[in-house]
Amino acid sequence: MNAALPPPEGFAVGHWTDDDARTGCTVVIAPVGTRGGIEVRGGGTGTREVEGLAPLANAEGPTAVLFTGGSAFGLAAADGVIRWLEERGLGRPTPVGVIPLVSTAVVFDLAAAAPGRRPGPDQGYAACEAAAGGVPARGRVGAGAGAAVGKVLGRERATLSGVGYAATRLPGGETVAAIAVANAVGDVLGEDGQVLGGPHGERGELLRSAELIRDMPEPPSPAVRAGESTTLVCVCTDAALDKRGCGIVARIAGAGIARAVDPAFTPFDGDVAFCLASGAALPPAPGPAASWWLTVLGTAAATVTAAAIRDAVREAA
Repeated sequence: MNAALPPPEGFAVGHWTDDDARTGCTVVIAPVGTRGGIEVRGGGTGTREVEGLAPLANAEGPTAVLFTGGSAFGLAAADGVIRWLEERGLGRPTPVGVIPLVSTAVVFDLAAAAPGRRPGPDQGYAACEAAAGGVPARGRVGAGAGAAVGKVLGRERATLSGVGYAATRLPGGETVAAIAVANAVGDVLGEDGQVLGGPHGERGELLRSAELIRDMPEPPSPAVRAGESTTLVCVCTDAALDKRGCGIVARIAGAGIARAVDPAFTPFDGDVAFCLASGAALPPAPGPAASWWLTVLGTAAATVTAAAIRDAVREAA
């Protein structure tokens, strides 16, 4: 994995961060003509404008993907992203003008944020103003400003997290990159399977949530509540993928979440993986070659997804 390898050409990432309130939002602006897919695995998701990424929906892909803090309140930040895109003529063409499609997913950071302080339309607009190509800023920025992982013993004993990034280049020259916000109830595991970010014991030592949960006959106090944790991932590639292929790669990328987060996809998490593909070439015709191509891209997507989640914890430190 290479954290210094930028996303594919044409993708721009921007953050807006409230350092005092520990909240923010992160936007991924896609090149014109990008296709998109989504995989929803968590039990407590908060989303907006994601139905258009379903395989049977007629929109090919989003104009932008927004990750935002503020839980359901933060969904309003998408209004600012829409305004910014409309001003620049970016969106789905219609007889009355372009309509930007901004697929949005939220993290719950209200426990970290100041009361009433959460991203709104102006903050979403500001994230777009800050968007640029190249390797994005990581750590406690944007939608990861108030993130933490390993919350089974309560947020005060969790590990701080944030936004992470990783990328790889395939032999054919295609780039596969992932931007992740790690705010899971579970631990983030390193490449060796050891706990990289998790709950802390009485002496500050890292504990393993899977072992703690196994030995808990009832929910811990303070209780872990559904919908207050999540891992969000956006895979960006310049590979040749149609909309169906994006959905398949997003699904395989979910394996990267499960590889780096333990436990993952719980009723307490809102795990979502997006895949955006900007490649101009046509994907292989249906058949063994197409299936293998999807397997290659999905495998790379899962690998960079796991690396980006780990990077989110390392950069937050």
